[in-house]
Amino acid sequence: MTAAPSIRRSRPYGANAVGLIYAPQQLDEGIAALAGEPVFRAILDRAGMPRFRRRRNGFATLLHIILEQQVSIDAAAAMHRRLAGICEPLMPETFLALDDATLRRCGFSRQKMDYARRLSEAVVSGAFDFARLEAAADATVLADLISLKGIGRWSAEIYLIFALGRSDVWPAADLGLQLAVAECLGLDERPGERQLREIGDTWAPWRSVAACLFWQSYLHARGRAAPQLAAELYA
Repeated sequence: MTAAPSIRRSRPYGANAVGLIYAPQQLDEGIAALAGEPVFRAILDRAGMPRFRRRRNGFATLLHIILEQQVSIDAAAAMHRRLAGICEPLMPETFLALDDATLRRCGFSRQKMDYARRLSEAVVSGAFDFARLEAAADATVLADLISLKGIGRWSAEIYLIFALGRSDVWPAADLGLQLAVAECLGLDERPGERQLREIGDTWAPWRSVAACLFWQSYLHARGRAAPQLAAELYA
């Protein structure tokens, strides 16, 4: 990733020539609102614009987020690729036809098998409807997602940012975000979830944008770029 030489540009932050959709919605507006703060100005100058692609609202995306729990993004992507090669099309009905041995070969733990099957059953039965999330308020989406076994607050907040594009979500339990905030703010130690939620209040109503800036800094400091997931997961 090439660092931007300056935060003053002829194109607005987030502008792109190839029509890719980035998370969250109103990224340009959020960047403009935050770029005057020294911590974010420094990130933009050092690490450049955050380029995290929006994911599709639907079963495959939430299943991928379940796979991301407690493992690296790269490991989750590898599991998803193995699953997608076996489960065609990747839908709740076809997923439910897979046995334990097949899911273990894809990398599923017993716990993640249970979570994924419960999600599949909820979608098939109509108890959970992804379409209704689009227009629902953040708090309603959060409650609906957390009602699913295996979907905690972190998973729900990641979904809100990356699948629904919500602009004011702050996933304070995220390890990468905690580390990036500590590095960028010069804290003596990594903040815990409660402390980080309090810190994040400063950047409302653009907390998702702030999170993406901190994640950009985290990746840049480690010589990494935004992860590339399977093309079918993207909006």
